[in-house]
Amino acid sequence: MHFGESIDDDRLERLVRPGGGIDTVITADVYGAGDADLMLGRALEGVDRDAVSIVGAVGHDFVNGERDGPRGYPRFTDPRLRGPGEYGDYLRAATEASLKRAGISKFDLLLLHNPDRTGFQSPEVWEAMAALRDGGLADAIGVAPGPANGFTLDLIACFERYGELLDWAMVILNPLEPWPGELCLGAAAEHDVKVITRVVDYGGLFWGDVLPGHEFAQGDHRRFRPDGWVEAGHQRLERMRPRAVAADLTTIQLACQWNLAHRRWSASPRP
Repeated sequence: MHFGESIDDDRLERLVRPGGGIDTVITADVYGAGDADLMLGRALEGVDRDAVSIVGAVGHDFVNGERDGPRGYPRFTDPRLRGPGEYGDYLRAATEASLKRAGISKFDLLLLHNPDRTGFQSPEVWEAMAALRDGGLADAIGVAPGPANGFTLDLIACFERYGELLDWAMVILNPLEPWPGELCLGAAAEHDVKVITRVVDYGGLFWGDVLPGHEFAQGDHRRFRPDGWVEAGHQRLERMRPRAVAADLTTIQLACQWNLAHRRWSASPRP
């Protein structure tokens, strides 16, 4: 995926392989331009498919689009690539390709990955996503907004427009980043949209292996965070640590419990 620290492929596959109580795996077709799907397929070899939940994500066109540096590949809704009448064909082709790379026949949940405003608002997009669910390529559908756009109002408006179609949404949420993810939870509950939270570890701080002065590798996505975020985060984390000690939790366990304490949560994306 070309972010973070390098890790041996065999070890990464073993870590991703479901089991040991962790039976949900999330992939996105754009990560490694398909390589993440392929790696997941290798990790799933010999695994009972009915015992695991596989979440996919599509939305960045890395086949027809050109990468724009750190901005990544364009969304499939970019008017330079196609118009609304072609959204459905793209989403079906991208989903089928992702499934083929992963060696599975359907996703338990398929997310629209990091949509632009058109992706949030377009009826053609959500009719096409619903068609994928109705066609058996996914048991459920949802939306996974990215951190770079001002997604809060877009996501809430998406719930209001298409809540009857949506099953899930993914938002960034952890004790050091309660905003803006928490602002979306009430709307999700109102429209009966279940929530997956991500970046629970706040870029690694809650694991305890990112310390003040940490040097991130060139290309690590955490370099896009503002200067001083590690040091400021550790100051706040130290104020939380007594709570973790009192509850006999590690700091990452504390962060997970904080997320799980929010009402709109389901442990596994199965229907």
